[in-house]
Amino acid sequence: MRGALSGLTTRGRCLLAAGLAAALCSYFLAERDLLRVAAFVIALPLLVCFLTAVAKVGLHAERRITPMRVPVGGRAEVSLHIRSTGRLTPGGLLMQDGVPYALGGKPRFVIEHLPRHTGTQLRYTVHPMLRGIQQLGPLKATITDPFGLAEFDRELAHTSRLIVVPRVVRLAGVPGGSGLGSGDDGSVRLNAGQGEDDAIVRPYRQGDDLRKVHWRSTAKRDEMMVRVEERPWRGGTTIMLDHRVAAHRGSGASASLEWAISFAASVCLHLHRHGHRIRLVTESGQLLVGDAGDGTHHDNAVLDMLAALQPTNQREIDCRSDPAGGQELIAILGAAGADSLGTLVRHRGRSSRSLAVLLDVDAWRSGDEANSDQQGSLTLLRGTGWGVTVATPDLPMNRVWANLCRTGLKRDDTMIAGAGQ
Repeated sequence: MRGALSGLTTRGRCLLAAGLAAALCSYFLAERDLLRVAAFVIALPLLVCFLTAVAKVGLHAERRITPMRVPVGGRAEVSLHIRSTGRLTPGGLLMQDGVPYALGGKPRFVIEHLPRHTGTQLRYTVHPMLRGIQQLGPLKATITDPFGLAEFDRELAHTSRLIVVPRVVRLAGVPGGSGLGSGDDGSVRLNAGQGEDDAIVRPYRQGDDLRKVHWRSTAKRDEMMVRVEERPWRGGTTIMLDHRVAAHRGSGASASLEWAISFAASVCLHLHRHGHRIRLVTESGQLLVGDAGDGTHHDNAVLDMLAALQPTNQREIDCRSDPAGGQELIAILGAAGADSLGTLVRHRGRSSRSLAVLLDVDAWRSGDEANSDQQGSLTLLRGTGWGVTVATPDLPMNRVWANLCRTGLKRDDTMIAGAGQ
């Protein structure tokens, strides 16, 4: 009974208080007719509240989100199917679905009449502006009586997950001379990565391409041997994402960290479409996403991981070994001092292909935040053989990528010229 009384609305409580006041007045005034009125006024909200609480009103709801994975700034449609499963047909239902603040306000619907067999369909849209794993729900229904004296909330559907992935920009081209994933021979790889042993050798046959001669095996066996490629060579590329709080500026969707995450997602998906084997690691070398042993991975795995990625409080870049394991490295870096970058540079020899996108975080900063030593970082990386390009918030991502590709081409030309001297 105590649970039933908790459902009294303000109108019901006022009516109950008026009935009690009338009963008290009838006692002091000795008015029996007033006591009858008071008894009716008191009994009405109590009876309505009890009947509303125990009424066999059955409700069932299903929630569907289309699509389940939506990019930042995109749109997802949520459909709610409500149907009655009880003996009584409810009316005057107030439906409210729980929606996080980042997705907009909480949608409310009033159902005047709910068909018993077919039910009804409700729809609303969400426009996520922040990356992350968002929870929609629970869906609650408020059941009221015709007099508005009592109401009870019932949970019809639990929470559903909506994955808000980073915005992906379509890129064009790859860093010049990488030879990754295209089946090129080793002469153009320029030590871009350790890759896999993708060839076997056999004796030379009339008509074989002389460019396929395997000179090491020829010298060892004293017989002309040629290389037979069983499958295209699939090189490896490691993308390192610097997601330290101290390395980025700004807040919300316009923060430099969100730009870096979006750029990392774009690069991973772009290189994977070109046949590259992708590894995504953090600034400490921790593996976030890696290809399977057969050189494949699901693009959604990258997007889901980046959607849930949270910044770390680590102050400096702390790589205890080469984060790329000898593969080609593309580092997306925020603000980092010479000491912090020196740890990364020491593990990357000049023969290893190393490229970096250095964010000009001062362009994202607000207020009186300290300036970063961008010029010092730029000089250090270029002086140790890295190909570097600078990213700013007003520079499109595809332009940044194009600049990085040209930087990689210039670096390869320098390496070839140095090797020929």
